[in-house]
Amino acid sequence: MKGTKEIFGLRVRTLVLAIIVLVAGFGAWWALTPADGQALRLRADDRAVVALGKQVYVNQCAACHGARLEGQPDWKLRNAQGLLPAPPHDESGHTWHHPDQVLFEITKYGVQRFAGSDYATTMPRYEGVLTDEQIVAVLSYVKASWSDAARSRQELINESALRRR
Repeated sequence: MKGTKEIFGLRVRTLVLAIIVLVAGFGAWWALTPADGQALRLRADDRAVVALGKQVYVNQCAACHGARLEGQPDWKLRNAQGLLPAPPHDESGHTWHHPDQVLFEITKYGVQRFAGSDYATTMPRYEGVLTDEQIVAVLSYVKASWSDAARSRQELINESALRRR
């Protein structure tokens, strides 16, 4: 059994890595957002887009992120291979903490684009696998599952990111 100090150290390292990924993601988002300030927006209120997104999610995402967007157990702790399990996309995860544009870029180009090419993950990049419309649809499906409160908080994150442009 691991000692308290060892568990604490693991959690601190995981938190530091999460902060680095978040900062890198925002930096990449900043660099990739069009100069006119028009960032990509998800369409969680469009029933047709959300329905397509559900199909894409079932076929491409649910095996890792769960049928109910619940993610894998212990998703904040690295596994025996040193990889983080798939996080939830429901409100218990951090997906809603990111602007729409960042979510799109992570899905299309992969986490490595934001965290560095040496970042080890099982999350594939979907460039060339899914169209941009399918990526928007699946992310819109995820966003549509959040409560009004979480969607409102995430919308503030979107607006804040746009103001920084």
